Amino acid sequence: MTGRPHGRSIVVATRNPHKLDELAAILPGVELEPLPESVTLPPEDGETFAENALAKARAAHRQTGRAVVADDSGIAADALGGRPGVRSARYAGEAAGDEENLALLLDEVGAADDRSVAYVCAIAYVDGDGAETLREGRCEGTLADRPRGEGGFGYDPAFVPDDIDDGRTMAELSAAEKHAISHRGRAARAIAAAIEAGVAL
Repeated sequence: MTGRPHGRSIVVATRNPHKLDELAAILPGVELEPLPESVTLPPEDGETFAENALAKARAAHRQTGRAVVADDSGIAADALGGRPGVRSARYAGEAAGDEENLALLLDEVGAADDRSVAYVCAIAYVDGDGAETLREGRCEGTLADRPRGEGGFGYDPAFVPDDIDDGRTMAELSAAEKHAISHRGRAARAIAAAIEAGVAL
């Protein structure tokens, strides 16, 4: 791998503005660009977060010839055998939004004794020459009984991270607090370190 893109920005292979904003906040020293409208991303039909992240990064690199970073992430509930997992973004259906997905998760976990959950994120980087790097981040937590907080997105209002000892959900943390412990923050910092060091997949 050729290392970091000297004097060049990195395209972020996502249509989710929340993810782009989070990555920009986590990596303030990296110039990130939104995905061009002309780029077509593949369906997220992989069996793992890593497969989906790599597929999106490869597709965007092929179509732009640029350095690209892509992620796939979601929540895994122990009581549901790891679901929703890679289907987190469309758990309640292909057209479902964050509130519907969260409502379904809360309903399915219900009064289960085990409310352990984990956020998982895989981030793939494909440099301008096509060399690949992949890193993963994880944040363990507990599912709250109801949504709380106005920040974040996705399942954040019901995700109580183990790293915070006052019982707040991800949606009740400041942006800085969230980025310091989140799955995406950990994966993004790991990928940035790998890019800096020139370590390939």
